Amino acid sequence: MSFSPLGLSEPILKAIADKGYSTPSPIQEQAIPAIMSGHDVMAAAQTGTGKTAGFTLPILERLAKGNYAKAHQARVLILTPTRELAAQIGESVATYGKHLPLRSTVVFGGVKINPQITKLRKGVDILVATPGRLLDLHQQNAINFNQLEVLVLDEADRMLDMGFIHDIRKIIATLPKRRQNLMFSATFSKDIRTLARGLVNNPIEISVSPRNTTAENVTQWIYPVDKKQKAALLCHLINEQQWQQVLVFTRTKHGANKLTRHLESQGIKAAAIHGNKSQAARTKALAEFKSLSTHVLVATDIAARGLDIDQLPHVINFDLPNVPEDYVHRIGRTGRAGSNGQAISLVSADEFKQLSDIERLIKQTLTRKLIDDFEPTHDVPESQANHHLTKPKRNHVSHRTRQRVTRNTNTEKPKNTKYYRSKRTP
Repeated sequence: MSFSPLGLSEPILKAIADKGYSTPSPIQEQAIPAIMSGHDVMAAAQTGTGKTAGFTLPILERLAKGNYAKAHQARVLILTPTRELAAQIGESVATYGKHLPLRSTVVFGGVKINPQITKLRKGVDILVATPGRLLDLHQQNAINFNQLEVLVLDEADRMLDMGFIHDIRKIIATLPKRRQNLMFSATFSKDIRTLARGLVNNPIEISVSPRNTTAENVTQWIYPVDKKQKAALLCHLINEQQWQQVLVFTRTKHGANKLTRHLESQGIKAAAIHGNKSQAARTKALAEFKSLSTHVLVATDIAARGLDIDQLPHVINFDLPNVPEDYVHRIGRTGRAGSNGQAISLVSADEFKQLSDIERLIKQTLTRKLIDDFEPTHDVPESQANHHLTKPKRNHVSHRTRQRVTRNTNTEKPKNTKYYRSKRTP
């Protein structure tokens, strides 16, 4: 199926073709007609499946046929949890709307507010915003919503996780009652459905994948390793495999900074991106990573939802996340738009609970591999999540290595733990 039967106008179809797309993704195929019909929509899909275009394209189609925004007004409001995601959506709006006479802007915190006030003075057709900065602008009368036609909550579950529920309710209270409401997210938890009950009216529900599943084209495995050896193992993998573009997730901002300094000390070009970095620094780091000037981008979970890198080959979980759903969102940065990707986790013994929670959530036992000279002293037990799943065939292990593994098994390793050894290149 092409985009033409979906009812999009020629300027939008031309912009899609310019981008190199010819076939809509499943979420786009279902969401575009539903949104264009004027219904409220709740859509759940994995990251990397084209959710953003799924609501951007029909919104542009709607706006092209109406009256332009007046001063200090917005016709469409798109709320997002992070600056990076807001910027990404803003780019998508600009890309697909480039042949239309529409105005759009993006507002978020961490930068000066006065330039944003200036842009809003003439009014915008599409406003992409993070909740905190939007409330600041509204309180200063820089933006009003009398002309609002559509409200979009993107990554609504993440906004709740980050504590934006009160801000969202304050914003909704300022909006006109008659409007179209769209909720797009990777998952819909009970909390999200509770929020939706007071927001959407008889929505069309769309789901193109089971809840909390990972993309089939992303190969996943773990390397059991002692915590103190993680940084050395990461450097080894990057150098041995000659990886040119690697997204690494850490649990804390301090950990991201510390790991970045270590990688730089080993001659690996790296940059950190997290909430304590200025917006200018975050934008610069992401741009250099996309252009391959920087080979490793070390990020915290706050950046996980907003990073959109074409054909990113590798995602590394340097630390497992405390919230298992974040694992799904992290590895969703690779394997996007049908490309293949690898998601590798460096797991130490003290992360067994997080690993078990993740495997239970995704209903999959992750393959374990060992690398010579990085075998853990404190082993990671196998979780009870899913023992019936088929495991890959065990690689050949030398007599000397087999003795070492057997000796460790007799002392510490549970008998049901299975490992697959990766040979270290001399």
